[in-house]
Amino acid sequence: MNDSPKLRTGGQLIVDALLAQGTDTIFCVPGESYLDVLNALHAQQDAVRVVACRHEGAAAFMAEAHGKLTGRPGICMVTRGPGATNASIGVHTAFQDSTPMILLIGQVGRDMIEREAFQEIDYRRMFGPFAKWVAQIDDVGRVPEFMARAYTVAMSGRPGPVVLALPEDMLTDSAFPVTVSRVEVPQAHPAPDAMLRLRELLAAAQRPLLLLGGPGWNAPGRDAIERFAVRNGLPVACAFRRQDLFDNRHPQYAGEVGIGVNPELAEAVREADLLIAVGTRLGEIVTSGYTLLDVPVPRQRLVHVLPCAEELGRVYQPALKILSSMDPFAQAAAAMPPVEGGPRRAWLDRLRANYERHVAPSTRQAKLDPARVIQTLRDTLEPDAILTNGAGNYSAWAHRYYAFSRPHTQLAPTSGAMGYGVPAAIAAKLRHPARQVVCLAGDGCFLMSSQELATAKRHALPIVFIVFNNGMYGTIRMHQEANYPGRPIGTDLCNPDFVAYAQSFGLQAERVERSEDFAPALQRALATGGALIELVIEPEILTPRATLTELRERALRAAA
Repeated sequence: MNDSPKLRTGGQLIVDALLAQGTDTIFCVPGESYLDVLNALHAQQDAVRVVACRHEGAAAFMAEAHGKLTGRPGICMVTRGPGATNASIGVHTAFQDSTPMILLIGQVGRDMIEREAFQEIDYRRMFGPFAKWVAQIDDVGRVPEFMARAYTVAMSGRPGPVVLALPEDMLTDSAFPVTVSRVEVPQAHPAPDAMLRLRELLAAAQRPLLLLGGPGWNAPGRDAIERFAVRNGLPVACAFRRQDLFDNRHPQYAGEVGIGVNPELAEAVREADLLIAVGTRLGEIVTSGYTLLDVPVPRQRLVHVLPCAEELGRVYQPALKILSSMDPFAQAAAAMPPVEGGPRRAWLDRLRANYERHVAPSTRQAKLDPARVIQTLRDTLEPDAILTNGAGNYSAWAHRYYAFSRPHTQLAPTSGAMGYGVPAAIAAKLRHPARQVVCLAGDGCFLMSSQELATAKRHALPIVFIVFNNGMYGTIRMHQEANYPGRPIGTDLCNPDFVAYAQSFGLQAERVERSEDFAPALQRALATGGALIELVIEPEILTPRATLTELRERALRAAA
């Protein structure tokens, strides 16, 4: 029998490479520019699930969410030109959220490059500013090399997106296969002298604060960082939309440092004499516009722990830089001899008390209070339920009132991208079919990707979609009233009947107009094979802290 290798097309080599890396799910919108890849996938349907989406932006969001949940690159495939530009929102989200992802784009034939052929784009120039690596595979024999490098780059250091363009004529060329092992990236470990210095700084601190964020955390690291915090009596805060890194019910949890941060927690960040920032880049949102820490040298002693040297010192010059992956740092920190608490106990108690006041049950008088909705979700859902959301004021209630207690239960874009919640929920349910998945979306956010209800229905995914309908782009209206009171423009929305809309996709749906009616509606939705609940929110209920009228009057008084 002849065991010599047989020639494989470029499309087959792409699929071979995906299988070698353990890829089991691909999100796409099919296109004629990568037909040979689709043909190769036809022969691998038992090994790879192909999720055909209704918009490339949603497909890219699903791949990004998959990357968040697994720690390995989510795979998105789109066609050239319009397909790639539509998918760019997911690439940008993966870049800002530091999520491993690979976008594969069908490209015009190599003989047409630089002629502005049909739907031609130079993807190196297009994606260069917000991807870790952008390349085009012009030689079919180099497919295994490029694909292995794509996985390596996407997962190494600060994770992020990689974009590969695939000329359609390269995909039909042939080459002999080359075996490439599954890519595993090395972990960076903290230097022993850095850990000794950390303990010295901790021993001298009276108001330390541990701030967790970023990707790359696994179960051992999360357990170890909790031991480190407990043994040293540290209050723990989480960065924007990373609340599931630490149990919010833990007596040392102090809250989320993000948009609409608890003013008392923001003040605590300013007052801290030692800030140990692990995994978070300390970007604009986490630092309240770079105001919580002075640039470039913070008034707090800053210990910054990141797995990528190029990010350490990029904005802030810390007292101590620690180059390390998350799990190795956490385990090294947990193994350190603990520092006696002393006067720090009062500091810890104060921050926890501040948090508990911040999340106390709402007393707002409203026909339907979003805070009570989130509190009902908190009290009803299973601890490992996954909540997804996009961008909008509605998400502020979830950030404030929901208690995330398990890892990978919060899927939300730190990039602030609207339309993320629906596709992220689909990716989550495909990955974790036994877990409850609930998508939260504003009326504006929902309609940016609601066509993917068809994808959820096609795969029979029992997701609960909750739409907060106040008839406006609430976040922009909030900023309008704060800066140009009484002069809104472009923020009112003309919405469909969301109940009828969901029913047209075959979902059970109902409208809720009173707080007390939400709990039974939620129980009915959880018992179905997919449901939507529309919440009718008064336009006046604009933020967890202020009504529309209060914002306007406050701005008018300030201008007087």
